[in-house]
Amino acid sequence: MDYYQQIIKTLERGAPVVLCTIVRSQGSTPRRTGSKMLVFQDGRIEGSVGGGELESRVVAAAEESLVSGTPQILKYNMTDPARGDPGVCGGSLEIFVEPVYPEFTIVVAGGGHVGKAVVHLAKWLGFRVVLTDDRAEFCNPEAVPGADEYYIGALSTLPEKMAVGPYTFLILTTRNVLVDVEGLPEIFKTPAAFIGVIGSRRRWATTREKLAGMGVSAEQLDRVISPMGLELNAETPEEIALSILAEIIMLMRGGDGERMGV
Repeated sequence: MDYYQQIIKTLERGAPVVLCTIVRSQGSTPRRTGSKMLVFQDGRIEGSVGGGELESRVVAAAEESLVSGTPQILKYNMTDPARGDPGVCGGSLEIFVEPVYPEFTIVVAGGGHVGKAVVHLAKWLGFRVVLTDDRAEFCNPEAVPGADEYYIGALSTLPEKMAVGPYTFLILTTRNVLVDVEGLPEIFKTPAAFIGVIGSRRRWATTREKLAGMGVSAEQLDRVISPMGLELNAETPEEIALSILAEIIMLMRGGDGERMGV
């Protein structure tokens, strides 16, 4: 099996995976150095590092690493189960457990002034950036340079065109309530990490009321951050983009938005 190709396919779907590799084996062990196993977010595994109790422990460690984001080197003797060894083969081995995550992706819906500024700043910050708009003239490299991908079409069609997963941050810098009402029901079906909508509290209240009238649940509606961004008293598109991306970085890094040193 081509483990690395499988990792790429998994990341392209927007999901993480853990690669477990035997990096040292001595004596009699169930598998040799270089043997690999993939542990997926849904609990599936592909490949093997030895089966049995050994593999069960490695899977548990992989699941821990997936949550913590921290790689591990696991060391096992395979001699005496009575003292806690996971086997009786007689040898020993070390297994490197490495979580691999998709790129954090910023999706900007709406290529107007603020959307353009968000694309520019998000790319500068190192995000993978996608721009989507139902207006072709606002969704191209000439109008809004810097995005990695451009998807022309209604917001509701976005999940058909790309994986929207827990490493995807959706920033709706859309032109009006109607665009949001049409697009958000499909967006709510995704496990996006962040759904932010530009505009005033009144605009979001209007949007929320319309969506609720369409049968969208309060639980789904509560996923939306609107107005989005930290309070900077921002005025220009660039300042607004800064406030939005500051909030996203705060959420990613576990910050609190307080002043440094306070």
